[in-house]
Amino acid sequence: MAGIDEMKEDAKAIFAAGVAAADPYQAVLSALEVHDGEWSEAAKIHVIAAGKAALPMMRAALDFLPHGKIADALAVTNYENMDEVEGVTVIGASHPLPDENGAEGVRQIETIAQDAGASDLVVCLISGGASALLPAPPEGITLEEKIRANDLLLKSGADIVAMNTVRKALSRLKGGGLARAIRPAQGLALILSDVPGDDLAIIASGPTVPDPAEPGAALEIVRRFGLERKMPESVMAHLEKRAGRSKPDFVQTTENILVGSNRISLDAAEGAAAHRGYKTVILSEWLDGDVAAAAAAFHDAARAAPAGEKTAILSGGETSVEVTGSGKGGRNQEMALRFALLCEESRLPVEWVFLSGGTDGRDGPTDAAGGITDPYTAGTLKATGKPAEAYLADNDAYHALKEADGLVMTGATGTNVADLQVLLLG
Repeated sequence: MAGIDEMKEDAKAIFAAGVAAADPYQAVLSALEVHDGEWSEAAKIHVIAAGKAALPMMRAALDFLPHGKIADALAVTNYENMDEVEGVTVIGASHPLPDENGAEGVRQIETIAQDAGASDLVVCLISGGASALLPAPPEGITLEEKIRANDLLLKSGADIVAMNTVRKALSRLKGGGLARAIRPAQGLALILSDVPGDDLAIIASGPTVPDPAEPGAALEIVRRFGLERKMPESVMAHLEKRAGRSKPDFVQTTENILVGSNRISLDAAEGAAAHRGYKTVILSEWLDGDVAAAAAAFHDAARAAPAGEKTAILSGGETSVEVTGSGKGGRNQEMALRFALLCEESRLPVEWVFLSGGTDGRDGPTDAAGGITDPYTAGTLKATGKPAEAYLADNDAYHALKEADGLVMTGATGTNVADLQVLLLG
């Protein structure tokens, strides 16, 4: 077990290096230094931050921007990252399912944006999680109905791109809504990415970026995943009405700048693994799709890896899981447990440790960042009388990993650039 314990510490350190590379404070400072022309010429500056990294991004902005110009500062973040920031109105809201606090945050954001004058600058600090944290249902849809729609999407197996396409169609703020509210003022959006390809229209559902999707795209997605009969009637009526409209014109007065991403974190994880003597292999720069297929891809890569040398197989991205059971867990915990089960059924010829975790420190509606498993995980569970298969059938990876001492607990990290996976082979 000594070798396994050392590999576990290596895996956690490699994961931590990836999280550290997504430091939102430094990302904002660097961007403001480069783009001084936008803020230095403004009459007044309004600062809005939303997402899981809202507070460190806000602190960086306040430490850098001239205080005499700052008219107001508002941050909306998830409850786990809540803290006091001097001179800032901080609102804690629910994630991944929206709540009334998030809706109140939207109302205050809209007021700030709409009151900004033509000579003012609105600085928008956007990070992962902002989509759920800022629910702004259109007229005719209640917040409860919006929450119901979001819950159905989360459990449908839809990927982040499909989910955000529907979320944008059910929002006043997303899909460029915030940019429209900012006009005629100038906007500067500094964005931390948690999506594939760092598409600015997808991150946080693109509040400052025009929606490239056709008006009927959201309705097609709802139908593709068989959700039309489960969705509230008001939601379906809105999507059907929207599908019949033409695409609106969009006048852009906000500059959008990417300041951090999953790829940057994956590079840092690769460097940390190499520093620890591992030969590194990038399985995927953006791993998505169902967790079962993702776990199988790692298992195949492990079997194909050359024998006789320490190897780290890494990936970043965001998978999805269709929830059919009533258990507790998240996509990262389920992937780690599924990988352990695959290795029980088809053993690897070397010692191994597999870690899958969310860079925000929270995997699904749990207090764990993800899971870490080894060659003994499946056997430990079987010895208790409840094998891994039983836990997975109920989507209960959290309690399985808790039983096997396989939960990765980091606490809220203050950032969010999606997930990282680390497979170490001895």
